[in-house]
Amino acid sequence: MKKPLDVITIGRSSIDLYGAQIGGRLEDMGSFEKYIGGSPTNIACGSARLGLKTGLITGVGDEHMGRFILEQLKREGVSTQGVKIDKERLTALVILGIRDEDQFPLIFYRENCADMGLTEADIDEDFIASARCVVVTGTHLSNPRTEAAVIKALKLARKHGLRTALDIDYRPNLWGVAGHGDGESRFVESAKVTAKLQTTLHYFDLIVGTEEEFHIAGGSTDTLEALKAVRAVSAATLVCKRGPLGASAFEGDIPDSLDKGQVGQGFPIEVFNVLGAGDGFFSGLLRGWITDQDWPTTLKFANACGAFAVSRHGCTPAYPSWEELQFFLQRGVVRPDLRNDLALEQIHWSTTRHTRVNGDWSSMRVFAFDHRKQLEEMDGYSQQKGSAFKELCLKAARDVQAGRDGYGILCDNRIGRSALHAASGSGLWIGRPTEWPGSRPLTLEPELGADYGGLNQWARENVVKVLCFCHPDDDAATRRHQESTVKRLFEASRRNNLEFLLEIIPSKVGGVREDTAARLIHQFYEVGIYPDWWKLEPMKTRAAWEYTIEAIEKHDKHTRGIVVLGLDAPEKELAASFEVAAGFPLVKGFAVGRTIFGDAARSWLKGDMSDDEAVSQMAGRYRRLCEIWDTARAKAGVMAA
Repeated sequence: MKKPLDVITIGRSSIDLYGAQIGGRLEDMGSFEKYIGGSPTNIACGSARLGLKTGLITGVGDEHMGRFILEQLKREGVSTQGVKIDKERLTALVILGIRDEDQFPLIFYRENCADMGLTEADIDEDFIASARCVVVTGTHLSNPRTEAAVIKALKLARKHGLRTALDIDYRPNLWGVAGHGDGESRFVESAKVTAKLQTTLHYFDLIVGTEEEFHIAGGSTDTLEALKAVRAVSAATLVCKRGPLGASAFEGDIPDSLDKGQVGQGFPIEVFNVLGAGDGFFSGLLRGWITDQDWPTTLKFANACGAFAVSRHGCTPAYPSWEELQFFLQRGVVRPDLRNDLALEQIHWSTTRHTRVNGDWSSMRVFAFDHRKQLEEMDGYSQQKGSAFKELCLKAARDVQAGRDGYGILCDNRIGRSALHAASGSGLWIGRPTEWPGSRPLTLEPELGADYGGLNQWARENVVKVLCFCHPDDDAATRRHQESTVKRLFEASRRNNLEFLLEIIPSKVGGVREDTAARLIHQFYEVGIYPDWWKLEPMKTRAAWEYTIEAIEKHDKHTRGIVVLGLDAPEKELAASFEVAAGFPLVKGFAVGRTIFGDAARSWLKGDMSDDEAVSQMAGRYRRLCEIWDTARAKAGVMAA
């Protein structure tokens, strides 16, 4: 019988604050990247990226970081039905650093944290029964309260015929046998821990650990003896992780050499960060095990996922998508530092970027009020009035959005800062311009800084938008200057985990033909610029759109898509252009501004229109354009979001 979930993991969830500086002491870290963490949380996310349907049983605090974990799990596609929101305890925190290939300092802040508040009452039988497999990680066997919850889940799993797996995941200080400053320690002998683990090993069909973790489970620092001790109390398949030597699986009696277990292909890569590598490994292992692959194939998946993890910053963010994994397995290792493999990183980014922002953006209805120069030239304009007007634009946008996905805004930070900040968390897609208005050759807003370092202050949900007035027949110097500026901005956007929208308007530079946009698009891809979004002029013929889409898909089959700009065209002209564009699935929608706000802005700035009247007029025009687009989409046979 097909079940809703493939895997439910149980145990730790935390906020991981990863030091952004590499090669220094944790004491000297100056900034941190924030990720979700905790072994079962990582495994649930990593397995979801590989196409498994996963859920998580854990606890988070009723505060900002708990909400972040819940939101991120949803973005990753992990069921949160089993996540307990604990009103008494805080979400766990881990601070981590990367010193060198052997030193990875970390501090666990887990005193009475939310995930350790799990009890038997938090284990729902129907939820357990909805899965094919339950995965437990070792930390939750260290406390009587959480151990009882885990044992209940395992007994229910047996009752309903689920597979069961254990990631030993031994952290000595979380078992109370090492101090707070020893978070990096992976092994301290403890007869008490060994005895506790051995009372539970019979529950499992699969047990996974490093050699040191099997030492604690088996009570011996001789790996073969430890494996034999585990085998004496459990019939599970044992998978022993051996670092650069890969891993070995043992289904029956333990042989006289680790090399005699079943093994899978390994991958010679640079070790950059071992933290979370085991969770990546387990994710790949689950993809093979749950889909009934043989052990060499399953271990190949696991080794590859572990390779990705050790080559990148962070835990969950490092794990590959299924498409990325398949590409890697087919192509092989081109360079050992995978994070610097541009082809691989492009696939990684484009197949996991949905985990960075909320919303379904398969259809785009964008109210663009990022205009600066056009407003500044209107009668009655002042900085204060311009800012207030953009707040009215946002109100109109939200009135039309009504909490639904598929709606967005373009808003600047110079005049529209208050509206831009107010839009954060609203569920709107938010694009933010970077170009100096009307500049050619392209010049960027001073707020970005000479090195574009200002992007590190942007909200992660903001999309970097740049408008480039360019033409395929530009002279070499102009083309070189503009492409260099756009590429630097694109690369800075990626460094800061921000999506990138490139808007091109050739008609303002020279004559256009059906292939003009396509030629420009080729040129930008050829210099290594891969926009997440394209914002393009409306095109009057199907042939022009076909040339354009062919140019994009030739270089990037993963692009988010295209939005059509308005150029202050009357509604009737926009409707005609929508009708042509809507027949192409890659065209996701529109980003229109002055057609919506132009009349209202001129009247409101002069004092001839009230706030409510301005909002009403803009909302009405925006809503009408949304209806025109959705009608065109439906007529073309393409469903709107």
